[in-house]
Amino acid sequence: MNYILFDESIVRTNLLPLTFTRPVSDIRIGILTIREKWEKRLKSPTSSLTDSYLSAKFPIMKMEENVLINGSICPNDEIIEAIKHLKPNQTVVFNDTIIALHITAEELDNIGDTASEGIEEIQIKEAPVKINHTWEIFSKNDISLKDDFALLTKGRKSQKLSDTNTVLGAENIFVEKGAKVECAILNATTGPIYIGKDTEIMEGAVIRGPFALCEGAQVKMAAKIYGPTTIGPFCRVGGEVNNSVLFGYSNKAHDGFLGHSVIGEWCNIGADTNTSNLKNTYDNVRLWSYGKQTFINTHLQFCGLIMGDHSKCAINTMFNTGTVVGVSANIFGSGFQRNFIPSFTWGGTAGHTNYTVKKAMEVAEIVFKRRRRTFDDVERDLLTNVYNITLKNKFL
Repeated sequence: MNYILFDESIVRTNLLPLTFTRPVSDIRIGILTIREKWEKRLKSPTSSLTDSYLSAKFPIMKMEENVLINGSICPNDEIIEAIKHLKPNQTVVFNDTIIALHITAEELDNIGDTASEGIEEIQIKEAPVKINHTWEIFSKNDISLKDDFALLTKGRKSQKLSDTNTVLGAENIFVEKGAKVECAILNATTGPIYIGKDTEIMEGAVIRGPFALCEGAQVKMAAKIYGPTTIGPFCRVGGEVNNSVLFGYSNKAHDGFLGHSVIGEWCNIGADTNTSNLKNTYDNVRLWSYGKQTFINTHLQFCGLIMGDHSKCAINTMFNTGTVVGVSANIFGSGFQRNFIPSFTWGGTAGHTNYTVKKAMEVAEIVFKRRRRTFDDVERDLLTNVYNITLKNKFL
């Protein structure tokens, strides 16, 4: 069967700025991206039905018979079982939310005109993990990390940890090949700790689970990390981190605090940058909504920073509680930054100007090269499209 992960329009908007540069299913939560969770459980590749400007990087693959899957939903055993037995004119749902539906190539080409009459609904009993808002990436990271840990380690044997480490709850720690961990303190009594392939945890780091260090990532000396936290592939992390998710290829390599936050790919957090994640009044945090074009209530007491791909901030940057930074912003200056910083913004508390797409791509090319990656025409076109979208309305 051919599996296609689709974006719900309203969810895609709610997840901006993170979905400016990726389909919903390529958001990382737990250890894996949502796409990786589906592919591992289905034992099959997937493609994407998303915004047209993303299709060059995330193309759709159509076959005569297809299963469309909601890209904002993390799979569980019940859902996988239902999808594997899905037949024509059937759909898998939880309450009123469509999880998956069987669809032909002709119906896929005319999806907006597809009638719902005669469709049999298969109701799922167990509520799945579903990502509807940016802050749910860190607030639901606990359950997703534990689920992914069980999925990835089932029936496998961990590599041995060095005796130089201080370990609590060793049975909840899994180490992949090539990982280097020396003179660290690992406490997995509060949740599992996953140490990915070719990763490194340097001397003096203190880590409390649940925690995931994905392939090629690095924890710096004397870092303090509280779970549930995910450090995505090839990230560099130091200082203090609490309940945050870094997607991949991003750096927070120095001292400073990051809490209850989500950081996209190719970001850099300057030395001694601090993120407030709790208001002095202890009120619920309000966060910028791209869809509603205003600040909305997260109903969370703790919420820090949401940062889109390619954004950077200078040393000693201070982010207010509940700050949203768009794609490819370059932020600097003393004092607390604004709670919403649009994409392609250059500046800080003293004022902002436009960060040209030409300069943004020059920087991106250098950053990619440092990680032995190529900033190709597909990446250029994607960033140009995001620039053009946001240029029309700076609140995007």
